[in-house]
Amino acid sequence: MPGPILIFDSGVGGLSVAAAIRERLPDAALAYVCDNAMLPYGTKPDDWLVTRIAAVCEQAVRLSSASALVVACNTASTLALEVLRSRLTIPVVGTVPAIKPAAAASRSGVIALLATSATVNRPYTRRLIDTFAAHCRVLRLAADPLVGEAERCLAGGVANDAVIEACLAPLWQETALDSVVLGCTHFPLLRSRLLAASPRPVAWIDSGAAIARRVADVVTAIAPRRAPQRAWATAPQAALAATLNARGFPCLAALSLPSGAAAPAHPVR
Repeated sequence: MPGPILIFDSGVGGLSVAAAIRERLPDAALAYVCDNAMLPYGTKPDDWLVTRIAAVCEQAVRLSSASALVVACNTASTLALEVLRSRLTIPVVGTVPAIKPAAAASRSGVIALLATSATVNRPYTRRLIDTFAAHCRVLRLAADPLVGEAERCLAGGVANDAVIEACLAPLWQETALDSVVLGCTHFPLLRSRLLAASPRPVAWIDSGAAIARRVADVVTAIAPRRAPQRAWATAPQAALAATLNARGFPCLAALSLPSGAAAPAHPVR
C-alpha cells in the first residue's frame, strides 16, 4: 500500500497547503513535519539551510514511508528542491509564489509580492517576475513578522493588528494595486486579519490550490485516509500538538536528526 503524502514546512504555514490538498484529495492520507526548532528559516544562511532541509525531509520521509513530499515553504523550495529531488526516490512538489496567476488576473498591471525577506530577495523570485510579470509593476514587500503572527494565532493567541497593519502599510501607497501574492504559506492562515486590515479591496492570491492540483497529478496511487494522521516536529510542544490536532494531525512525535544536522555550526538565530 502506498504511504501518505508528506507535507513539510519550517512551522505551521504548511497547514494552509494541507487544507488545499484535503479539499482536492479528501480521501488521501497525509502526514506533516515541521522544523520548528529552527523557525524562521528566512533568517538562516543558505548553505546551512540546504543541509538542514535535506536532513529533516529525508528523516521524515523514512519515518512516514511517504509516497510524495510537498515542500510547503517558499524559502525551502527556492533553495533545496534540486537537492531533495536528487536524494529522494519519491515525487517532490515545491511551492512557487503565485506571480503568474496574479499577473494574469490583474486589471491595473500593478501587483505585489508579500513574502519573507528570503523569498523577496531570491534571484529565483526575480526570474519568476521577469518571466510571468514583465508587463506588470511588481512591488516586492518583506513581511517577516507575519510568520510569527500566524504561528501565534494558530496556537490560540490573538493577532497583533498593529503589526499586521504596519507590514501592509507600504501596499496602500500603490493606488493602482489590485492583486497581492501571499508568497509565504503562513500568510493564508491570516487571511481574515489581512482582509480586516485592508483599506480597499484587493485580490489575495496564494499557491495552495495550484500545489494541490500538482500533487493530484504526480501521486498515482493514494493511501486511503484510515489511520490517524501522523506529524513530526523537531521541537514538539503542547501548543503545537494542540494546533496540529485541531487541523487534523492528532499524532505528534519528535523528529530526531542524525548527528551534525541537529544544530547549526555557528549562531544563526
